[in-house]
Amino acid sequence: MKKLLAILSVGVLMVSCKKDIQDLNAEDKKPTDVPAPSLFANAQKNVVDIMTSSSVNFNIFRLVDQYWTETTYTDETNYDLVTRNIPQSYWNTLYRDILNNLKLAKSKIYAQDPATVTAAQLKNQAAITDIMQVYTYSILVNSFGDVPYSQALDVNNLTPKYDDAKTVYYDLLTRIDTSLAALDPTADGFGESDLLYGGDVSKWVAFGNSLKLRLGMTISDYDAVKAKSVVESAAPKVFKSNADNAVFKYLAAPPNTNPIWVDLIQSGRHDFVGAKPIIDTMKTLGDPRLSQYFGTNKDGNYVGGIVGKGNTYSQFSPPSSKITNASFEALVMDYAEVELHLAEAVERGMNVGGTAAQHYNNGVTASITYWGATTADANTYLAKPDVAYGTSKGDYKQKIGYQKWLALYNRGFESWTEIRRLDFPKLAPPAAAQSGFPVRYTYPVQEQNLNKDNYNAASTAIGGDKVETKLFWDKH
Repeated sequence: MKKLLAILSVGVLMVSCKKDIQDLNAEDKKPTDVPAPSLFANAQKNVVDIMTSSSVNFNIFRLVDQYWTETTYTDETNYDLVTRNIPQSYWNTLYRDILNNLKLAKSKIYAQDPATVTAAQLKNQAAITDIMQVYTYSILVNSFGDVPYSQALDVNNLTPKYDDAKTVYYDLLTRIDTSLAALDPTADGFGESDLLYGGDVSKWVAFGNSLKLRLGMTISDYDAVKAKSVVESAAPKVFKSNADNAVFKYLAAPPNTNPIWVDLIQSGRHDFVGAKPIIDTMKTLGDPRLSQYFGTNKDGNYVGGIVGKGNTYSQFSPPSSKITNASFEALVMDYAEVELHLAEAVERGMNVGGTAAQHYNNGVTASITYWGATTADANTYLAKPDVAYGTSKGDYKQKIGYQKWLALYNRGFESWTEIRRLDFPKLAPPAAAQSGFPVRYTYPVQEQNLNKDNYNAASTAIGGDKVETKLFWDKH
């Protein structure tokens, strides 16, 4: 009997151990079936994070735009995209962490329980997801040129072809029209899983049209007729005030904190200071945003570092404590950008209402008040001869280009697009530039190795895989 009990006890122990070990393999915190709203929210956060981040591993746009410059390690300021393989990290994040999540979200939307989600809400979710896909693909096209699109994100095709950038861009314009037509502002969207607008579909109508306006203006030098049609269609329904801004609210405690805080404050790094071109410009113009953008140096002065050279941190103006605050919000798109686009649209003969000066003033005022100054401050600034639309230097591209550069501070990618498109401001080369001004990112090394034939075809099609190779819409 004792022997039998011993055997049974061992048997029970073995079964128990086996069950316990199997339980350890269960990944309770890694669900195998993630619902559409969660995938959508994750994609939103990932795209805002990468566009906001100051990490030189993928986002060096603040350096290229000469908003910031580096202190010790100056490679990225001098256009070195190779040492850190910046384009590859950027490319992988956009495809893997954002577009893939959006594709999965879209595939699961109509699988939700119809008892908990209405048909109108499902339709809104599908349209909003597509708008986010359009937004993300526009980033890819405006960064690289030709990119995988029609064959992208297919696990059964690890060597997708690259689609012509213009073809992709015009398809995005078609898609955004389809999605905007599908939106029903009387119904909900993703609710609390929508980290930009909290499920308010009327805000997505304004965002989608503002994105459409941006896309139309981007091709205005390449295809004036198409651009006019796109812009005039979007203009009546774009952002009307800062209340419409697409804002991502970061939190004060990790892990959902402002990426700049993570990069600079949490890590204790002193890698960046404000660059001389923007700080000198803002001081000369008496720009009320200067103290919101930058701090003072050890002597209490606003001083910009030399672009491309090593700069002693304490001697120059660091990014402001506002921008480096853990909970400082990120802007995906704002009213200031919209109004400055409309000012340009008027100058190009597009029927969007108002005058160029009115839209210009609205855009500059919107930026100044967003950053914390007053309307009176904006009026004083706009009255300066070097700022006023009628008396500031240059043609409309120069006037608007400079004010876009100032307004898009902390939104380096969009500023980079506008600098390439309007050719203002004219930025002098950094001290040890390794190339001409980058007008695109080069393709990832992994594409050259793993998707060689399609990489070679794309590189030939665009005129060479170089940072100086202009995109199809960059005509000047």
